[in-house]
Amino acid sequence: MQKREFNKSGGSYGGASAPPAKRGRPFGSGNSSAAAAAVAAAAADHTAAPSNLLGPSLLVHNAFTVENNKRIVHALQSGLKSELTWALNTLTLLSFKEKDDNRKDSNNALTRISGLLDALLTVIDDWRDIALPKEHVRAPRVRNLGANLLVTGFGNEYEMLGSNSSVPHPGLVSGAQDASMLSNVRNLRSLEWWLEEDGLFNLDDEGRAERQQCAVAASNIIRNFSFMQDNETIMAFHRHCLETIFQCIEDYITEDEELVTNALETIVNLSPMLDLQVFGSSKASYIKMTAKRAVQAIVGVLESPVKAWHCSAAELLGRLVINPENEPFLLPFIPQIHKRLVDLMSLPAFDAQAAAVGALYNFSEVNMDCRLKLANERWAIDRLLKVIKGPHPISDICKKAAMILESLVSEPQNRGMLLAYENAFAEVLFSDTRCSEIFARILYELTSRPNNKVAAARGIWGM
Repeated sequence: MQKREFNKSGGSYGGASAPPAKRGRPFGSGNSSAAAAAVAAAAADHTAAPSNLLGPSLLVHNAFTVENNKRIVHALQSGLKSELTWALNTLTLLSFKEKDDNRKDSNNALTRISGLLDALLTVIDDWRDIALPKEHVRAPRVRNLGANLLVTGFGNEYEMLGSNSSVPHPGLVSGAQDASMLSNVRNLRSLEWWLEEDGLFNLDDEGRAERQQCAVAASNIIRNFSFMQDNETIMAFHRHCLETIFQCIEDYITEDEELVTNALETIVNLSPMLDLQVFGSSKASYIKMTAKRAVQAIVGVLESPVKAWHCSAAELLGRLVINPENEPFLLPFIPQIHKRLVDLMSLPAFDAQAAAVGALYNFSEVNMDCRLKLANERWAIDRLLKVIKGPHPISDICKKAAMILESLVSEPQNRGMLLAYENAFAEVLFSDTRCSEIFARILYELTSRPNNKVAAARGIWGM
């Protein structure tokens, strides 16, 4: 097998290689969004709006970001509703960019606005602090004040004891009755009001909904920034940013759906430069995220029934494994990843098949152990052939599926198993011109190698 090259699709480690294609961006790019149409007309200079753009348009001055960068950061940090709304709306306009927009990414680079990324992450952290139910976030506290008293005077103790029952003084009753009554009161406290203490600045339902909207808007801004090449280096090595993103992905079951989608698309954009060792570095940690926990979060989303999520997770895993530094963190999850990727190939959705084949293509080139495990995965060979015979509408996906089979047959331990598919391989060889050359090599490997004692007498494909 040839050594993996870093300039393949999904990674950008080659010096002269082109950067990997970004995911579709951003949301709301249709004609129904007035803001999207307005921002699409914005230019870096003072030129007029395009003549073919009908309706109202918005021109963003080239020096707007420079003149208002401090105000934007301070507005995000203030926590005031009006200031926060203005800052989020402004950044949404500045970060949104259509494919044919003439503005330069460097005008909105995070390097030009000091502290902006941390301020946006704080908005998401503020929502996550109140997003979970109370019993999940409240830490136990030792209470010593009034622990030996029957009634402390706080709360509704007298109502809990019962309106018809009198409350005698502990000194006026016997020791056994006193101990029994104290035990009952303590149990009532723990069940009724003892753990139902609310903070002074708790939000009502409307306030929580507004916080959630702010967090989603901040995540969308971070997602838009991740499409700009000038921001990739900053975000891929910013530990607080990565921890917040992976925490949102980890809680995909309970977290806001749009927030999870934005987090996934952000980390997919950053994946060519992402090194999971950043979670073990000496940089300041906010959430105590580890590399193992991050991979578990991705594998969890891979199991999700939501197509957009498991496709993004498959694409993310395929890009992460290209970096050899990430292999020690991904290899323990290989059996689980292979099983789910093989399941995705059985889905009728073409994008799910493409994401699974792309990820398996990169995993098959890691080492011999990955190739042996994939060959022994149930239905793996059948579903790879199904993608090829389909055929998949994207010819590159069919070629990648064929190249996966070629990688598997390069291992002598797999040839006996793959020999059972000799007729299927021969059928593809004569019927599919796109993959005929690859399957010719596969059949040659299977039947004409001298070290293949089982198939040596049957070799008819080699010369």
